[in-house]
Amino acid sequence: MPESLFHGNLVTSSRILYTPSPFARENLLFLQETGSLKATSPHTSSREGLNSYLLFLVRSGAGFLSYGGNRYDLAAGDCVFIDCRLPYSHTTSDDLWELSWAHFSGVTMPGIYNKYSERGGRPLLHLRHPEKVLSCLLDLHQMACSDDHIRDMKINEILAGLLSVMMEESWQPEEASGGSGQASASGHVTAKVKAYLDENFTRRISLDDLAQRFFVNKYTLSRSFRAQYDTTIGTYLTSLRIGYAKQCLRFTDLTMEEIGQKCGIGDAAYFSRVFEKVEGESPSQFRNAWHSRGNG
Repeated sequence: MPESLFHGNLVTSSRILYTPSPFARENLLFLQETGSLKATSPHTSSREGLNSYLLFLVRSGAGFLSYGGNRYDLAAGDCVFIDCRLPYSHTTSDDLWELSWAHFSGVTMPGIYNKYSERGGRPLLHLRHPEKVLSCLLDLHQMACSDDHIRDMKINEILAGLLSVMMEESWQPEEASGGSGQASASGHVTAKVKAYLDENFTRRISLDDLAQRFFVNKYTLSRSFRAQYDTTIGTYLTSLRIGYAKQCLRFTDLTMEEIGQKCGIGDAAYFSRVFEKVEGESPSQFRNAWHSRGNG
């Protein structure tokens, strides 16, 4: 039987085993356990098959994580973020570590963790701003101790903030662009491309046109834009056009044909298909639901 996480006389710890409400389990990001510890002797902790996600910050000392068939060396300021359904273990070195951690879950967590991984997130992150993660973990502990009557909602808010920090930390466009020097140069070009799209999205724009205008290979531009903004040029352009179309649908009496042309999508039939694919409803349904409700 595996040793309990942070258990026994090998550590001194302060922890809360939290029981979320049924509402929180069904609808929110919810906390399962949070705390801090200081190891008093070298030891290894192992788990597997937990319906949980673990995030812990090494506040001091050192150790290593075994996860997914890999070993990761950990030092002060490093953060571990893993899916605990997979086997894992972590071991403190002779430089005994101090950790703060949280176990949490939620119905949206598999998708969030997948997005984290897609954006460059790894089981181990060398944080640029460990103080932000620590602040979230301390806030979780404080809220879990409180008797606030909307405690689960506030825990959901803190966990969402923690995940936002992890997304920011994991976003590494230089890796997708082939190196920091190249990322810096391509990032300058993609920023100009984005600004151009923001100003000219109602015009007919192709990838070849952009490549020619900004003197860059179109494949390099596509790769760099996705790395920098976590979306494709086509998807970003469509979102701008649909956003403008929604304004026209709500606040004007233009026909579908006129709106399609005005926002740069095309004739009424194609505009309707694109709109419904993005919004999940037709332009007419959107207009009928919102058009008569004023500016509220």
